[in-house]
Amino acid sequence: MEDNSLFKIGRLLRRLFVYRPPAEPSRFVLGEGFDDGREDGAKTEDGLQSAGGELEALIRFGRRLEITIVKTKAALEAGEWADKGGVLAAECAALEEQWTALRPILLSYDTYADNMAERPVSTSLEENRKIIEVLYSLPANKDVVLRHITLGTEPPLKATLVFLEGLTNGNFITLGILQPLMLLAGGRRQTGGEGLLKQISEELLPGTQVKQAGTFREVQSGVNSGDTVIFFDGASEALLVETKGWEHRGVGRPMTEQSIRGSQAAFSENLRVNTGLVRSMLRATDLVTELIPIGARTRMNCAVMYLESVASPKLVAEVKRRISKVDSDYLNDSGHLEQFIEDRFVLPLPQSLSTERPDRVAAHLAEGRVAIIVEGSPFALVAPALFFTFFHSGEDFSLQPAAANFLRFLRLFGTLLSTVLPGLYIALTYFHQEALPTELALAIAAAREEVPFPAWFEIFMMEVSFELIREAGVRIPGVLGSTIGIVGAIILGQAAVAARIVSPIIVILVAITGLASSIIPEFRMAFFARLSRFGLLLASVAMGLVGLASGLLVMTVALCSMKSFGVPYMVPIAPRTVAGLDVVTRGAVWRRERRPDPLNPLDPSRQAQPSRVWEQEQPEREGER
Repeated sequence: MEDNSLFKIGRLLRRLFVYRPPAEPSRFVLGEGFDDGREDGAKTEDGLQSAGGELEALIRFGRRLEITIVKTKAALEAGEWADKGGVLAAECAALEEQWTALRPILLSYDTYADNMAERPVSTSLEENRKIIEVLYSLPANKDVVLRHITLGTEPPLKATLVFLEGLTNGNFITLGILQPLMLLAGGRRQTGGEGLLKQISEELLPGTQVKQAGTFREVQSGVNSGDTVIFFDGASEALLVETKGWEHRGVGRPMTEQSIRGSQAAFSENLRVNTGLVRSMLRATDLVTELIPIGARTRMNCAVMYLESVASPKLVAEVKRRISKVDSDYLNDSGHLEQFIEDRFVLPLPQSLSTERPDRVAAHLAEGRVAIIVEGSPFALVAPALFFTFFHSGEDFSLQPAAANFLRFLRLFGTLLSTVLPGLYIALTYFHQEALPTELALAIAAAREEVPFPAWFEIFMMEVSFELIREAGVRIPGVLGSTIGIVGAIILGQAAVAARIVSPIIVILVAITGLASSIIPEFRMAFFARLSRFGLLLASVAMGLVGLASGLLVMTVALCSMKSFGVPYMVPIAPRTVAGLDVVTRGAVWRRERRPDPLNPLDPSRQAQPSRVWEQEQPEREGER
């Protein structure tokens, strides 16, 4: 029975619009195996199978090489090179061919074959060059420069420079390394070893920092950091000369922590610039800056800064232990590192202060905290950080105590408002209408009379819309930022009310919560408040005030159980300790004699008591001058 026209049309449309996989898979499939297509010439099976045979082959090669050297020496001394040179050249070619055949055997016994980075620097310049070519995939890698030179010493000395173009200062390499080595290196030199490197580093290299490297891991770390590595023929170590010179952003204004009276300098992506900014604001001789390489593959530098005479040694040791024990290939940002070293990661609460202001870092270092600065990140971490630390701003101490305390309580009230207000509205309007004044309850009912959705759905819809606008405003290019503001005003404004999608009171409520969450100085704490708002809203929808209170109780228990680098998160409330004059409230600066007690500083005294010594002295009178 043949199909009718309707079935034929349907089959035709199905062939046109319905995707069918090909009968045979494509030949180009990216596999997940470890075969990278490269030939490994160091496999054991390429050599001989028995250890005895391999040893005999190497001995035969050695004897043959010795005989050829003796013959060559004798021919040169007897002046018979013209007659025997061709034969000896043929023997050398045969030796080279035999060496090529035996090389897989030697590589199979090489303990560093699988880990080239741990190989010590060889006295052979040619071998060092070949290892560099393997490590940096030369000649495919075009930004790695190998410069071969010969020093005009007596006898001449060959050397090879290795550096990365784009990370180094080319002028300094020319004037500070190549010129002294090639033009000024006259006279007799040491035969080799440490004496040679010491002589060159002390007499020929004017660089500010010159170090010696004994392994290729140190060599790689130096080259990847912008240093220039110099290998010398006959030396078992290399010299690392600091030639860092990559392009970086200068010191600009803070973008996320703006202040009116505070410092206007912000960190950049350059680690040395950042540590210098902190040191310029905290000019103490016992300010220690330790560099710890992080990342098993990238080896980025991480600076740990602290005041040695103030910070607790246990706290410093714990911070360094956590950083040094991070085992990850790549860490590119302080926020990335923070997740590796924080105590708990269940709740999205910040456990260290992230700031782009060097003045805030200096102030916290003076209190006994530890700062962590990651190379390439314009934000520094300060640890430990307590709950109330996230409600401080950089200019609190530039204001009078009354004004600073007003702003701190305003931030705490804004946090509470942005977290609780939507849930409280739902709980009162759904479960506890009797708690509202009659006029207010009637006004709310009248405003929602024509809205088809329940109140909780209105709030949820408006909150999600607000989050979408906020995220779009952050991600969109700057020239289109005003567009997002206009669209947001239309969606969350009169148009939504006129369309009877939401009631006016919901628009007011969402606007208040949005403004309240924006006054929290720390972005991550504001983010936690935004997430908690949704959780408390769902709890209120389910159980009213009971659900809201239960949610707050769970949050309080979680906050009290947290720690930041061993310090309870809710100090001085839980556990209750001496609060001091700069935890919840801010006292007069001349009364802040002691450092924060939870940090266990070595020197608990911050300043003399009384610090306003001038009040105890009589001013000079006109006749006493």
